[in-house]
Amino acid sequence: MATDSRIHFWKRNTKVPGSLQPVYGAQHPPLDPRIPRAFLKDTPKSNSTQNVKSKKASSFLEFARSTNDAWDIDDEEDEDLLMGAAPPAPAPHSRPAVPTFLPTQADSDSEAPPSDTLGPLRNEPCPADQQMTDDRSTNGRVVKSNSEAQLNTPSVRSSLQKQQSLPVRPIVPLVARISDQNASGAPPMTVREKTRLDKFRQLLASPNTDLEELRKHSWSGIPREVRPITWRLLSGYLPANMERREQVLQRKREEYFGFIEQYYHSRTDEHHRDTYRQIHIDIPRTNPLIPLFQQPLVQEVFERILFIWAIRHPASGYVQGINDLVTPFFVVFLSEFVEEDVENFEMSGLPLDTQRNIEADSFWCMSKLLDGIQDNYTFAQPGIQIKVKALEELVSRIDEDIHNHFKRCEVEYLQFAFRWMNNLLMRELPLRCTIRLWDTYQAESEGFSHFHLYVCAAFLIKWRKEILSHVDFQGQLMLLQNLPTIHWGNEEVGLLLAEAYRLKYMFADAPNHYRR
Repeated sequence: MATDSRIHFWKRNTKVPGSLQPVYGAQHPPLDPRIPRAFLKDTPKSNSTQNVKSKKASSFLEFARSTNDAWDIDDEEDEDLLMGAAPPAPAPHSRPAVPTFLPTQADSDSEAPPSDTLGPLRNEPCPADQQMTDDRSTNGRVVKSNSEAQLNTPSVRSSLQKQQSLPVRPIVPLVARISDQNASGAPPMTVREKTRLDKFRQLLASPNTDLEELRKHSWSGIPREVRPITWRLLSGYLPANMERREQVLQRKREEYFGFIEQYYHSRTDEHHRDTYRQIHIDIPRTNPLIPLFQQPLVQEVFERILFIWAIRHPASGYVQGINDLVTPFFVVFLSEFVEEDVENFEMSGLPLDTQRNIEADSFWCMSKLLDGIQDNYTFAQPGIQIKVKALEELVSRIDEDIHNHFKRCEVEYLQFAFRWMNNLLMRELPLRCTIRLWDTYQAESEGFSHFHLYVCAAFLIKWRKEILSHVDFQGQLMLLQNLPTIHWGNEEVGLLLAEAYRLKYMFADAPNHYRR
């Protein structure tokens, strides 16, 4: 009976594995949305997937053709999959219903309860809701959740029963902080942390900041208080000379909004309509479990940033994955004005000028990043092809057992490492870890292009035991697309970066092997 249900599921939802979760979809999707159908070897055969098991992607273009469904969007089929689990979409100008959680110590150390819908924003008691009390609160406020009531509805139970045979991802706690340190309720800084912060402030206050010295101190992490200005400097957005900074900021911000006035109206033109439509579809699916990014105001900011970048870079245009690269900059520059938890901050509470400055700074810093890796996003994405081949060569020299194990399981590096290079591991790590990782990337020479390769190698070796324990193709792909990093913090990222640094100097010539 379970087999019949599974066959019916795949026949009815032919694009499910490649389709992205809608905004109001399940918080813990049953299957990673980026795994193409071609990789699920026990899927019943059909006209489009017959003999997939014995077929390998012999070239990048063949691989791309075999995984087209991973990037296709079909909102109607997404809605069919939910089968009533999602609430109706809000009115065009209404605020989406997102949950608010009061962070507690218990919340930060445990997973959030399962929920299939994002509950409404409310503080009033409701009998159907599950109560959660903030122990640190002095006013006795209680936060409610309606997830249990929603899970008991017949339509949701039916949907879950059809999906119960599929692997599930770990439940992501919404209350996990983007920043581990110096947030509300965090422990006081240690003497060492205070000393490091003072050193950063001293460097930043000098008439001409020593960028090499700043990079050296930033490699092991940047304090939250000075991260915004440090990122602007390390990305090349701001000059080292202090007297010129304000003038440059004003000029670049005005230039960005000049682009908005000049080009943004063309998003409905026939030439740019498809680009804007793809951006408009992707934005709600960017960090869907963080309420901040589900605010219409924030989504409009991201749409403007990505559209302006796309039409100013016609060689690549907009490619799925670029939308993820805006989020770290946006969060870091927003944290400059927000002391409380950023995830649940209401963007409309900031003055309009502040909102505009955050938007412009995010655009320019993202542009600086993409300038160094733009060949990742041009036609056929040659930069990613080269990096995946380099990773394969590097791993074959670092750990021959893993390399040979992939061969026995018929796993191609392109099948999992493509996303690692395309999204800079942002889909594999919590956002708070990505921000810490980017502290080092901006301190490293060619951090986002060259050093990222060694981070990916170290990340792969980190899961050596788990990889070797899976002896089948599908098990390997499911593991590599669902690595359990949700509770990672600064310590885990620091160890990963230290291992990547070691690999860089032990195997520095390995990435060039495929180019010779």
